[in-house]
Amino acid sequence: MSENRAVHAVATMCRVLGVSPSGYHAWVKGTPSRRAREDAALRDRIVAIHAAAHGTYGAPRIHAELAADGIHVGRKRVARLMRAEGLAGVSRRRFVTTTVRDSARPAPDLVDRTFTADRPNALWVADITYVPTWAGFIYLSVVLDAFSRRIVGWSMATTLATKLVLDALNMALWQRRPKDVIHHSDQGSQYTSLAFGNRCREAGVRPSMGSVGDAYDNAMAESFFATLECELLERRRFKTHAEAKMAIFEFIEGFYNLRRRHSALGYLSPVDFERRHQEGRVRPRASEPAAVLAPVKARPQSVGVRGDAPATAGLDRRCARRRLRRAGRGEGTRSAGGAEQRNRTKTEDAMPSDHIA
Repeated sequence: MSENRAVHAVATMCRVLGVSPSGYHAWVKGTPSRRAREDAALRDRIVAIHAAAHGTYGAPRIHAELAADGIHVGRKRVARLMRAEGLAGVSRRRFVTTTVRDSARPAPDLVDRTFTADRPNALWVADITYVPTWAGFIYLSVVLDAFSRRIVGWSMATTLATKLVLDALNMALWQRRPKDVIHHSDQGSQYTSLAFGNRCREAGVRPSMGSVGDAYDNAMAESFFATLECELLERRRFKTHAEAKMAIFEFIEGFYNLRRRHSALGYLSPVDFERRHQEGRVRPRASEPAAVLAPVKARPQSVGVRGDAPATAGLDRRCARRRLRRAGRGEGTRSAGGAEQRNRTKTEDAMPSDHIA
């Protein structure tokens, strides 16, 4: 009606549309309702939280962040306002690859896919992945505490030498000073090396290794790499190794450990979860199903990948609603000699929201 006032009289349009002129004029002069004003303020806060999380948070984590700030609203309301602003969490893509071992199994599997711990420094999981840059690949090794999902050790290098995993282990030992901790990994040549085995014996670390080529045997470490992939690597391109190292340092030490909320931890960050555990305010809980992003133990050019590989586990279910048939960055490369592939299908528990990061 407002757009056609120059053509038709207001009274005529009101009579045709079946509304009263007084009602129309009251609507024109009216102010936003209390609900609309609250939504506007809440929308600004949601936008700020989403930006502070580097655009990775979905409705569940933003809802938890609001609750931590004392703003108690429904999660569906948060999801509605996010849709109105065009905001959403990031999604993960799945990979299929293989691990090349040196010889026979050097250590037993002490975990057997049970990624639970009742205290810090009881179980560590470790793995390696690669990060592409314009200057070539750079490799990242991490050690993760299964109790709090905290990255307790990590290192980066331009080669896959054993020093890569030794540096990550030494950083974890220096920071945590554990007693009788289990160190679980796959059977990559770096973890089966004599130097790594000797360092574990010196430090009183109990090595544990899953089977070859089965990502579910090290699912918790793969879950971290899936998070790193979808929240950082898929969203940025690095020109130099130094740029990649700085970005990963900021992600691990400035965001993931300190501030990123984990659904498996009751939407607390790893640091907050450990602090509350020390204060006796949280109880250990069972491990959540982990998303899977297969590891890399050889250069991507030498890793065997089947482009028509069957779909693997649903990654956080709602977060991976589009099932892709691509195998990842190493797609189309040839298999290294003696590599072994084993892919199993597994159904993950459904997450409770349509917007999940």
